[in-house]
Amino acid sequence: MAFSFLTHLECSRTGERFAADEVSGTSPAGAPLLARYDLDRVRETVQPQDIATREATLWRYHEVLPVHSPEHIVSLGEGMTPLLPVPGYGKRAGVPRLLMKDEGLVPTGSFKARGAAVGVSRAAELGVRGVAMPTNGNAGAAWALYAARAGMGALIAMPADAPAITMKECQAAGAELYRVDGLIGDAGKLVGAAVAGREGYQEVSTLKEPYRLEGKKTMGYEIVEQLGWRVPDVILYPTGGGVGIIGIYKALREMQELGWISGKLPRLVAVQAEGCAPIVEAFRRGAKESEPCPDAHTVAFGITVPKALGDFLVLDAVYATEGTAVSVTDDELLAAQRTLASLDGAFICPEGAACFAALGPLRESGWLAGDEEVVVLNTGAGIKYPETMTVDAPLLAKTDAIPAVLRAG
Repeated sequence: MAFSFLTHLECSRTGERFAADEVSGTSPAGAPLLARYDLDRVRETVQPQDIATREATLWRYHEVLPVHSPEHIVSLGEGMTPLLPVPGYGKRAGVPRLLMKDEGLVPTGSFKARGAAVGVSRAAELGVRGVAMPTNGNAGAAWALYAARAGMGALIAMPADAPAITMKECQAAGAELYRVDGLIGDAGKLVGAAVAGREGYQEVSTLKEPYRLEGKKTMGYEIVEQLGWRVPDVILYPTGGGVGIIGIYKALREMQELGWISGKLPRLVAVQAEGCAPIVEAFRRGAKESEPCPDAHTVAFGITVPKALGDFLVLDAVYATEGTAVSVTDDELLAAQRTLASLDGAFICPEGAACFAALGPLRESGWLAGDEEVVVLNTGAGIKYPETMTVDAPLLAKTDAIPAVLRAG
């Protein structure tokens, strides 16, 4: 019995088909390649009730993942993160049926582990010796660590002001790390030049290889499975390069074709920070692609992407599901981060907090009626961003006397 039913790759712009048995980048049109599967055979081979008996990792969906042989899987136990009620914040925002998919609990502390697990596994299967990528931080950390587990080399370039912890993860993994005075696009130029002269290395920049997306799409499969093989009404996703929201939409469409879900798909919401909101601006214009964002900046470093290669795919997903795109300020997302922690005990990353901040405006505008079942994706652990939380606790003198402030409390 086949482990994967991968058949071919498809250009996301032209629909042209390409072989999937060789190392691939983008299509000749410069567009992302999408992995396609024989879903008829998947339907004949496995049903949701079969999946329920499998190990609680993303590999439980292996028929619709691209790795043909289980011996090539590189795993740290990623996947099946909890789908948690957040009643405190939900009540505050006027969305009582609020749930959070918490990706802060995967290996490496962010959802990037999903893409790294599948991307590195497929690269290993195809004989790749090293991976290279520009990153805003978490993706580089994840790919460096998974590459180390696979015995591969890793070349990582990131903006100099990327989160320090992600740089330390890369160096702990033994990766070749470079800091660049600029944005992720500037780091990308360095990586492109480096890979051109390195035999056996693959550039794995966002959507410049086909399989990171396949790892990310498992978030969509998990949400549906965790809800008893049904869909929520709305899904909010923090959007930079957009691989997560593209992947979730791809998963939903695959499950529709498999007959595992039916009816209307969830409305997908792309959330960005006001300091870098090219997708939001494109959506407001009704455009199919975005324009580069000048002077991009936000504390939500993971979504600082001035122009995403897959912007048209993000917008397709939003338009097709009657969703929307919304931006929030840094002050709003930082306030949401603190509020969620104090009300529901979840300390999340600023990117995830942007989605919680977006609930208020969506509710106030009437786009959310308040009775919907809403899933927010938190894409990483708050502890990876210590600079977003200040400490203003009083410093007490070292003394045997109990301070009055404690007795009063």
